Amino acid sequence: MHLDGYSAKSGTFLPVWTLEIQTLPEDTDRILDEVMKVHPLSFGRYQRNASISAVGRETAQPEPGSTTTTHVAGFEAGNTETYPMVELKISIERDLAILEKVMDAILLVHHYEEPVIFLREDWASRAAYDPNSSNPNRWWNNGRGLPDRID
Repeated sequence: MHLDGYSAKSGTFLPVWTLEIQTLPEDTDRILDEVMKVHPLSFGRYQRNASISAVGRETAQPEPGSTTTTHVAGFEAGNTETYPMVELKISIERDLAILEKVMDAILLVHHYEEPVIFLREDWASRAAYDPNSSNPNRWWNNGRGLPDRID
């Protein structure tokens, strides 16, 4: 299905690339800050949009000649290593020049020499919204307001 012509009262969809980057929890801001130097990560009327998963685990078995076997004293190739990780997701318009700049920014500051990054072709919603809407489900009308911020 192609969504180029999709238009509803509620809004539209735009073609985007979604990058899903596996990284250390403490490195997400560093990656986002570097990407922001080359792309605003816009979503509607907001910038620096990303999602960060809960902390999970990544696991691998480094081969001979990997940086792990090169830089970790006593590590034997083929042994399993497991570390904490999150999935950092961002989206950009489908433009190769932009993708190149964003990937260069990520690779510059990522802690791995071979980061796990997945690229997907997605469609992102763009709402036809009114910031003064009286819809009772909107955060400014629902009596609860915004959720507590995480700093």
